[in-house]
Amino acid sequence: MKLFIQIPCYNEEETLHVAIDALPKKIEGIDEINVLIINDGSKDKTVEEAKRLGVDYIVNFKRNKGLAYGFMAGIDACLRLGADIIVNTDADNQYNADDIELLVRPILNKEADQVIGERPIDETEHFSKKKKTFQHLGSWVVKKASKTDIPDAPSGFRAYSRDAALRLNVINEYTYTLETIIQAGRNKQAIKAVPIRTNEELRESRLFKSMWTYMRRSAGVIIRSYSMYRPLAFFGLFAAIFFIAGLIIGIRFIVLGMEGHVQSLILAAVFFILATQTFFMGMQADIIAANRKLIEDIQYRVRKYDTQNSSEDDNIIDNKHGN
Repeated sequence: MKLFIQIPCYNEEETLHVAIDALPKKIEGIDEINVLIINDGSKDKTVEEAKRLGVDYIVNFKRNKGLAYGFMAGIDACLRLGADIIVNTDADNQYNADDIELLVRPILNKEADQVIGERPIDETEHFSKKKKTFQHLGSWVVKKASKTDIPDAPSGFRAYSRDAALRLNVINEYTYTLETIIQAGRNKQAIKAVPIRTNEELRESRLFKSMWTYMRRSAGVIIRSYSMYRPLAFFGLFAAIFFIAGLIIGIRFIVLGMEGHVQSLILAAVFFILATQTFFMGMQADIIAANRKLIEDIQYRVRKYDTQNSSEDDNIIDNKHGN
C-alpha cells in the first residue's frame, strides 16, 4: 500500500521545513510513504528548500496557476506515480501531521473513499468570531447542496482512495474544497469526516484578501457546482418562485376585478412565461448533466488506464532518484 502526501506550495520557503519535518515516517497498514509538493510558480527558493528537505517528488510550474489547478495537478502526478491513497495537507503546518493516520484509517478499513479532517473551529484561537460564523454557515450550505454530512467543508486536510482520486474533477479556478464535496455527494461516494487537531498559525492565509472576498467567491463556487450537478432542482426552484408570483398576481387580478387592472394581468403572464422558460432550461441542463455523467465515466476509465501505463510528466521532478 503506497501513500502519497501532497502539499501545494506558493512561496513556502520559510515554513515548508516545519510541515515536512512533522510528517509521519511510518503508518500501520502503509508500506511506503512518499512526499510530493506542487510548486505553484513560487518566486522564492521553495523548490531548493524542498530538495534540501528530501521531498521525493516535485510538480513544478513556472508561473502561478491557482490552488484548484495545483491540487488537481498533484492528484494526477500521485496517480501516475502509483499512489493507492493520497493525502492533501498545507505547507504552513496548519494541520497536525500526526492526524494523517486518522485520515487514512477509514480508507484502509474500506469504510470510506474520501475522508475530510474536521477542524475544531470553535476552539481555534486565531480564528475570529466572524470567520468561525462564516465557516459554519458555508459548511451548512455545502451540506445541503451536496446532501452529505461534512461539518467542515473548507478543510483542505483530506485523504482519497485511488478510485476516488481517479473520479475527481475540479472546474472552478478558485478552490477545490467545496466543489469536490458537492461532486462526491452527487456521485454517492462514501465520504466521511474525522476530528483532527490544528497547530498555531505560522502566517496569514493567502487564499483570500478578506472574509467578504472569500464568502463571495465561495458562494459563486457553491452556486455553480450545485447548478452543474443538480440542475433540475436548481432551475426548478426559480421556476417555482416565478410561478407562485404569477399565481398570486393572477388571483389578485381576478379578486379586484378585470377592469382597470390590465397591468396585473400582463405582469402575471410575464411571470408564467418566465416560470415556463426556466423550467425548460432546467430540463435541458438536466439532460446535459446526464451526458456529463457519461463523459465523467469515460474520463475515469481513460485516466485509470493512462495512470497505470504512464508515469511520465514534464512537470514532475523526481528528487528521490536524482532526476
